[in-house]
Amino acid sequence: MRQTIIAKRYAKALFAVSKEEDKSSEYSKSLNELEQLFTTIPEVRDALTNTLYPQDVRNKVMEHLIKALDADLFLSNFLNLLVQKKRTSAIPDIAEQYLALVDADQNISRGKVVSASEITGELQAKVQSTLENITGKKVILTTEVDPSIIGGIIAKVGDLVLDGSIRTQLAGLNESIKGSE
Repeated sequence: MRQTIIAKRYAKALFAVSKEEDKSSEYSKSLNELEQLFTTIPEVRDALTNTLYPQDVRNKVMEHLIKALDADLFLSNFLNLLVQKKRTSAIPDIAEQYLALVDADQNISRGKVVSASEITGELQAKVQSTLENITGKKVILTTEVDPSIIGGIIAKVGDLVLDGSIRTQLAGLNESIKGSE
């Protein structure tokens, strides 16, 4: 179950302090690492969220994670608060919301380029530059290979979708042929 409303509140509070302390990128990195541990290692998630474990056990698990993250005092207190309030299940959502706040503050958009085959660095840079001109923001792209699009690319940044795939063009051609019958 996604806990978006709760996550937004916690993320906003953490962002406000991190911006004031000029530690937004440091906190972003730490939250991302914690979220990765939380989602990839089921034992970590279980140790922090399972109410069958006593509170002091969950506190000790978080202490070890805080040491591993080398978190400062405020972030440590924030993470301990999540344990005390039994909100650790919201860690992935808090990390996602926090990253969105940092990106918005730094005028960054994250996007994805889907292509039929692996794209080169030069082509990726050209696509990134074009998307930056269209959106007016710095764009950070991830790439994905999907042979089913046959050729071309599909670029997604926020709500903007630019579909130049052969599959879509063929589907459009098919529809226009059907419409003319």
